[in-house]
Amino acid sequence: MPALRINGKDHSIDADPNMPLLWVIRDIVGLTGTKYGCGSGACGACTVHLGGKAVNACQVTLAESAGHDITTIEGLGDNHPVQIAFAQGNVPSCGFCQPGQIMRAVALLKQKPDPEDQEIVEAMFGNLCRCGTYLRIIAAVQTAAGSGR
Repeated sequence: MPALRINGKDHSIDADPNMPLLWVIRDIVGLTGTKYGCGSGACGACTVHLGGKAVNACQVTLAESAGHDITTIEGLGDNHPVQIAFAQGNVPSCGFCQPGQIMRAVALLKQKPDPEDQEIVEAMFGNLCRCGTYLRIIAAVQTAAGSGR
């Protein structure tokens, strides 16, 4: 049984090692903040942190995840600066993509605390928003970075 550390808590998972991490997180562990969007890694709705890097959980298997710290949207808590900036910037329209967008933005800001606009656009490229709130997403990432450009 692979052991996973999700949001600081250890879980022994009895499942097919080829099961996508997304389904382990949602169906076995019961954390539903990570969303299923496309299942092919094209939309970013299922973005989580695996070993500190943003990944599409639908594209990573249980076996590949073992031994790495995993953080989901629930693992950020309720007062993360990116979450606050998204709320203050009125980013969510339908809100479906928001967990993945936030997780991608958090990973970006850990790597580059004060990104330029183009760096934000490039980092967020793999996360789609059907409502088209991209300008608000960029502004929220800037706010969270403290630049507010």
